[in-house]
Amino acid sequence: MKCLDLTLAIIKPNATKVPHVVKAIRDRILRCGFFVVRTSEVQLSIKEAEEFYKEHKGKFFYERLSSFLASGPVHVHILAGVNSIILWRRILGPARVYQAKAEYPNSIRALYGVTDTRNSAHGSDSEQSALREIHFFFPNFDIDNWRSNEECYFQSCQVKLKEKEFIHEICPSIRA
Repeated sequence: MKCLDLTLAIIKPNATKVPHVVKAIRDRILRCGFFVVRTSEVQLSIKEAEEFYKEHKGKFFYERLSSFLASGPVHVHILAGVNSIILWRRILGPARVYQAKAEYPNSIRALYGVTDTRNSAHGSDSEQSALREIHFFFPNFDIDNWRSNEECYFQSCQVKLKEKEFIHEICPSIRA
């Protein structure tokens, strides 16, 4: 079996304000075959948002991006799947909403983004970014432990979705 890649997905404040948009994005995550390994809803402080986007410090959009991420609750998910980083980024579409609307009209950012900053969702752009971003939001998540003790259940689809919590869990009968 192929190893599953992990990536971080964030549903940003402009999207979390609209329940049917959250549902549509989550439905898309599931339709595309991702497993939801961990999930959380958080409200970041401006300092936390600045730390998350620190790689962009000094760029013209840094303050706007950081303040937007801290402007309301965000839904954060660790997604697992084969080539999950590439696939999630493809589903998101380009960060520039106008480009997304023109070139990838069915992408998440084309459908739900408003501006380049308020583009509805985020996805890690590399394995290194995914590891850093996962640790940022889920500091107690041990990737090595997940690979050793949980990944095999996800690979063999011995998990079920807890819809209300929006997370896949190992089927209780299997874990016993």
